[in-house]
Amino acid sequence: MSELVVKPLTPDLWPALESLFGEKGASNGCWCMYWRIGGTYTKRSRGRNKADLRALVRRGPPPGLLAFDGDLAVGWCQLTPRADLPALERGRFTKAVDDVPVLALSCFYVRAGHRKKGVTTALIAAALKQARHAKVRAVEAYPVDADGSRSTSGMYTGRASTFARAGFKVVARPAPHRPTMRYDLKAAAR
Repeated sequence: MSELVVKPLTPDLWPALESLFGEKGASNGCWCMYWRIGGTYTKRSRGRNKADLRALVRRGPPPGLLAFDGDLAVGWCQLTPRADLPALERGRFTKAVDDVPVLALSCFYVRAGHRKKGVTTALIAAALKQARHAKVRAVEAYPVDADGSRSTSGMYTGRASTFARAGFKVVARPAPHRPTMRYDLKAAAR
């Protein structure tokens, strides 16, 4: 794999996201709508979820980042203000820990064949760079603290160990395996 290049998802990159997500729309037709509308995404057509994400991309600002290996999109992460993701507040493991406005790094999708090759790490690094540029106070994530014996079904939020290596700290632990982790950009700038 060559060096990854990560770019904000803008309308001109939509075909690359379509290629990455495939006909099924990444995770069971979600098209990264779960944290925006909750489980309702499963009751709607995949086409509607796709159209809603495309409308968000067209309207801007970019709702996330795409990682490229050459011309091939190999990874995606949703990066958006937590306030734009109301289902986070309804989730068992994702409720707000305070009233600090954060960018939420809530979902990842990595193309088969490119997993466990640093794509998520590159997306997290680019998300922090994007957050610094936007002058936000903090980036928050809701990963799984996996010890290797747990199911990977919830890994779309990332692994806690990957976030810890990037400098994120645990700010809450709603369940033993589900920390809320935050990167405080103001503290990192000191």
